[in-house]
Amino acid sequence: MTLLEPVVEPQLRVERRPEPPGEVPFHVTSVTEQDIAAVVSVMRDGWLTTGQRCVDFEHDFTEHLGGRVTSLAVSSCTAALHLALEAVGVRPGDRVITSAYTFTAVGEVIRHLGAHPVLADVDPVTGNVTARTVTDAWRRLTPSARRRVRAVVPVHYAGLACEMEVLTALAAQHRWAVVDDAAHALPATRAGRSIGTWGDATAFSFYATKTLSTGEGGMLTTSRPEVAARARTMRLHGIDRDCFDRYRRKDAWRYEVVDAGYKYNLTDMAAALGVSQLGRLHAMRDRRAAVADRYDEAFAGVDGLALPAHAPDGDVHARHLYPLRVLGGVSVRDVFIRELAALGVSASVHFIPLHHHPHYQDTYGVVPDDLPGATTLFQQEVSLPLFPGMTPGQVEQVVEAVPVALARAERQG
Repeated sequence: MTLLEPVVEPQLRVERRPEPPGEVPFHVTSVTEQDIAAVVSVMRDGWLTTGQRCVDFEHDFTEHLGGRVTSLAVSSCTAALHLALEAVGVRPGDRVITSAYTFTAVGEVIRHLGAHPVLADVDPVTGNVTARTVTDAWRRLTPSARRRVRAVVPVHYAGLACEMEVLTALAAQHRWAVVDDAAHALPATRAGRSIGTWGDATAFSFYATKTLSTGEGGMLTTSRPEVAARARTMRLHGIDRDCFDRYRRKDAWRYEVVDAGYKYNLTDMAAALGVSQLGRLHAMRDRRAAVADRYDEAFAGVDGLALPAHAPDGDVHARHLYPLRVLGGVSVRDVFIRELAALGVSASVHFIPLHHHPHYQDTYGVVPDDLPGATTLFQQEVSLPLFPGMTPGQVEQVVEAVPVALARAERQG
């Protein structure tokens, strides 16, 4: 697909506050008439919470990944991470190694389980942890703490898959579980395998800005039957059967609470939207890739900028974000974002690393200099607008604004 072709979804009928003329928003959720019809059909059926549409979504998601996993629809990626880590055996006092360059949800679910996050540095170009940075994080621990490491959580940054074949081999040597955070990584692949089929479990996000959106929602995938069974029970109050089963069978009113679970089920309305969007996931990804390719073409060789990392040949980058890097330092980066806004282009930063936040600094004594790769990337990164509904005119407005904003920022910074 080229930027001269029509946008994939021209039939939008969603009430939104209009953007001011000439401004490019950071993100607009892709919603078609088919999506709307799918949600309306659930409302007309009279069963709004977890039911057959969730079953359908789980089935279709498993088929999308090649049929080698069990998929469990949940209320968020955070819920999926929490359930997965609990199911693989993370308990109070344990350690879980994860990326410092991620959203706080990863660290918080580790703490909710009474365990402790161990922050690993990232490659400042890819934003991903590596076998070296994970090993370095493990080595910083005391001998007794090393023995308490139960899992590693790789985070696939911006839609580029981590080196899962290397990380899973490292985890196997140490007998760690692998639960990867794929909030950005649908439909990414690594070494010819879909993200969602590696390790012990994977957590996906369907938040409003993601490559597939149900507004709020997530999916847990796993190839381990015991993990799937535990997560299925714990996602709804620790009850031994789904609530849908308790209402569709006349003799199924009895149930047992087998553990103190959580309220993490997905609604049928969200699942119906997920099924609809899954059917055009690759078309939406291709449109994102076309926008990213135009950015690459425009910004390659521009002094003071560095392009995002690409996936290896034969693999798929999900293109969730376009993380351009401004090389002139944090002050130049910050002015660059302000100047983009003045030119009508909304941008963001992904992420403020965990070790830059007061909670992690106060609790674990980490400081920015401890993890230089993550700190360097944070000081450089700017996420440009990237969504399937971008018009060619909007893309060109970003292309024209970037060098102007950079020149202004370099003069001021």
